[in-house]
Amino acid sequence: MAKYSKNYDLESRTLEFSAEIIAFIKKLNKDIVNIPIINQIIRSATSIGANYREANGASSKKDFHNKIYICKKECKETKYWIELLAKANPEEAEKCRELWKESQELTLIFSKIALTLKNKKEIKI
Repeated sequence: MAKYSKNYDLESRTLEFSAEIIAFIKKLNKDIVNIPIINQIIRSATSIGANYREANGASSKKDFHNKIYICKKECKETKYWIELLAKANPEEAEKCRELWKESQELTLIFSKIALTLKNKKEIKI
């Protein structure tokens, strides 16, 4: 996971994160407990990068802001599912910790972007 710390290209970073989640999920036991969690985490984790790319192609500042806010929300949701996955699979706690850390860093990045956008909007009013 150290590769993330040097990657400032958020499109690449979010893609790498999604790929890392997918690779990890493929290794998990597909049982009655894991399957619903897996379905949720795949949706939320892969949505982060998809929404960021949509933000970069936004048709307006408002659209950009909305997509960034969705990225932030999806990061937070992903953290929740990672925590739950760790509880359901204690033998994978270390890998979950690494994934949670990257999700937290992405949350902080998107939170900062959203806050900056909000502050710029407030200044104009």
